[in-house]
Amino acid sequence: MRVRRMSAATVGGCVLVYTLAATVSCAPVQSPVREPGAARVLVIATSPAVSEAMTQLGQAFEMSHPGVHVRLSIDTSLDLRRTVAAMENRGKSFIGSGPIHLVAPGGDEVITRMEQKYYLLPETKVRYATERLVLVAPESLSEAPESFEALAKMSTVRIAIADQKTRLGVETSRLLSALGLNSAEGARIDLANDQAGILDHVLSGQADVGIMFGQDATRFQQRVRIVATAPTGLYKPVPHSIGMERYCPDRPLCEEFLRFVTSPDGQSVLKRLGYGPGKSPESPVRVPIL
Repeated sequence: MRVRRMSAATVGGCVLVYTLAATVSCAPVQSPVREPGAARVLVIATSPAVSEAMTQLGQAFEMSHPGVHVRLSIDTSLDLRRTVAAMENRGKSFIGSGPIHLVAPGGDEVITRMEQKYYLLPETKVRYATERLVLVAPESLSEAPESFEALAKMSTVRIAIADQKTRLGVETSRLLSALGLNSAEGARIDLANDQAGILDHVLSGQADVGIMFGQDATRFQQRVRIVATAPTGLYKPVPHSIGMERYCPDRPLCEEFLRFVTSPDGQSVLKRLGYGPGKSPESPVRVPIL
């Protein structure tokens, strides 16, 4: 599986025009022509926030689909304003440049706007995962709360949370409000800048437990353990979706991947990474073949 990283600082005719392209070209995309037995390539434009999920899904897909190579274009410029504005200004020649099959940005705001502007094929967006809040504790804490409801009742337990300027902080604040813990700020709440700060505060003893996104906590399982997962009714789990670029050169292959990410095998990969469940489309993804 090949990963190509692209930065906003890259300069050059087509590179500047097409920030999403994994293999940059000024020529309009053509239907793929392959020699018999040649590998089929699936290119996913994604962002650093979900690159690990896309990497693992791509590897699992390759194992179950011999002869398919999944490649990622990881572009830090995949944000709402720059991506959508560039597409609006360039039109078909812009979005049609380069062999992009699928787009999986971090969070659904970008992909929703792209769908509304018809930069993605209608009805191909699939929610493959959600970010869920979890409670982490150091191995040394023998009497850690076993649930968030239990945490609310343990008045002496100090809780490390992220600043509300972050997405993690916003959802954590919503969760604490539902648990009736907002009034505990100052007495029980230990404010950190971000997830790294939460980890430092928990491991240093400045806080007893911390609230993080599940996929981040899973990466640190050698240092802390996950003791509880927050009920989804107490906050808004952050969804992650993937959609088919409208000039995708291999639609049947894209359909297979979109079905895979919500299949038991695909969901098993995401669960191991700490993500919450995705959601299968109401009807199977079917698009006309060019």
